Amino acid sequence: MIQFVSAFSVFLILHSIPAIPKIRLRIIRSIGKPTYILAYSVVSLAALVWLFSAALALDYVPLWEPRPWYAAMNFMLAPAGCFLVLAGLMSTNPLSISIRSAGPAAAVSQITRHPVPWGFALWALGHVIANGDLRSLLLFGGLGLFALAGIPMAERRARKRLGAHWEIYAAQTSVWPLAAFVSGVRPKSDAALLAAAVATIALVAWLLLAGGHALLFGADPISVFG
Repeated sequence: MIQFVSAFSVFLILHSIPAIPKIRLRIIRSIGKPTYILAYSVVSLAALVWLFSAALALDYVPLWEPRPWYAAMNFMLAPAGCFLVLAGLMSTNPLSISIRSAGPAAAVSQITRHPVPWGFALWALGHVIANGDLRSLLLFGGLGLFALAGIPMAERRARKRLGAHWEIYAAQTSVWPLAAFVSGVRPKSDAALLAAAVATIALVAWLLLAGGHALLFGADPISVFG
């Protein structure tokens, strides 16, 4: 448990750096933006691998009995989460986390103006439900809560950065997924949304049908239906 707590703490600290502009800018000025992006990506990946390894080393403590329909829920929630994460990162979105923050909000922002955090939360929730054990609750539940906890901060930063333009952007979307459509916003599509859909289909096919999930994590999700 000590190793898991240590790994999770390092992971949280690393992923808090981009949310603190003074620290991020100081590092970028020191080593340059390309080096910062490369180094941050490598270190973050290493921390994630450490976190998953530490979680897998924990004792298996069941909380509820896994059932096929729990796995079926994960097969819906996890791909939907992956789609939101990919679409959010690929799309221009001045309202939230994105690789491309400069420019008008793209089509995915109509689904929710925070697609990346919500995507991680849906992916995490699906895995908690399907696995039903303590280590999954700690790992995926912790990651999901961390993702959602960043939404209020992203809201405040976007309001401050956009100023008067905030109301214009916010009127076309919502914090809650799909809520904007209920209020009358017409759904749109764009290249980033279509690319994310294709990438999600390819990723899910590799993970579930080509053995990618078993290769990476030692478990075949399809086996629950066998």
